[in-house]
Amino acid sequence: MRILQVDNWQWHRYGALRVSTSRKLYHGLIRQNHNVLEFSDRDLARYEAPLKIKPIGRRRANQRLLETCDNFQPEMILLGHADLIENRTLLDIKRQHPHLRIAYRNVDPLFNPRTVINIQRRCEVVDSIFITTGGDALKDFLRPQNTVSFMPNPCDPAVENHDNSSKTKFAWDVLFCGIGKPDDPRVAQVAGLKAALSDMRFGVFGMHGNPPLWGVAYDEALADSKMALNLNRYEGDYLYSSARISQLMGNGILTFMHTASGYQRFFTESEAVFFSNDTELQQQLRAFQNDDDARKAIAGQGRQVYQSEFSGQRVAQFIIETTFNLPYSTDYCWQDQVFRA
Repeated sequence: MRILQVDNWQWHRYGALRVSTSRKLYHGLIRQNHNVLEFSDRDLARYEAPLKIKPIGRRRANQRLLETCDNFQPEMILLGHADLIENRTLLDIKRQHPHLRIAYRNVDPLFNPRTVINIQRRCEVVDSIFITTGGDALKDFLRPQNTVSFMPNPCDPAVENHDNSSKTKFAWDVLFCGIGKPDDPRVAQVAGLKAALSDMRFGVFGMHGNPPLWGVAYDEALADSKMALNLNRYEGDYLYSSARISQLMGNGILTFMHTASGYQRFFTESEAVFFSNDTELQQQLRAFQNDDDARKAIAGQGRQVYQSEFSGQRVAQFIIETTFNLPYSTDYCWQDQVFRA
């Protein structure tokens, strides 16, 4: 199948990337032998804007997308965070290519009102929607012509290429990376953990005066971490997690997450560590700091499960099968989170 992947590919960052959901889905599609072409709306808008006049760049990016579809003749568009692409452009594409289907994915949290607005904007013009949150909240985005589904954050063996469960020497006992604003509850939460566990080496980036990590610096921090916190700004949206979870578990880092996430449906206590409050989290961090055999066993099993069940190849195939309403080729452990009108 010819697939056009329209997203913010961040070419202008010149390799200083951290979150790479687009790339992992791209790898997954290629591994399924699909012919995939990239289209980066924001980068093309920059390149096409004379004298950096943004409205002109935006208009030309939409024109270039129409031109690309005429040249490439895709059978599916996988639309990501391509905010500059207008709905009328997508409707024009569908009129000109009536057999083409459009899948839209959004990995931002629904507790952010802007995310809800962005998804609602696409509801009427796409054939399927994939969101990294589950549950009945997805039904709000259903329309007669679309399907709405949860999708897990994918991992990829070429991206999550470490196995920290087999290591014994680290720079950091505990890692947390997350850009925290002053009102972010994680700022105080992580500070409290550091104070209570002052003998442990905490790598904290993106808050407490420490800049966030990007590119190779982030990869190196992951490779040098024994355990890590998968903390969301708000815990309670069913099955929501940032892409952080794939980067931690996929690299064999012992991962701690709140029970309110609902991820117990995917992982047992032999694959990840769950906590319900900060006191329990402190106790668990201390316990695994002092029991490296248990840390290795759980982190290793978690890595194996994440790499197999949530690979970019499996997630990409799920997106295709759901978008084209095909019988599922395998049992996806999240396929009960598919909603149709």
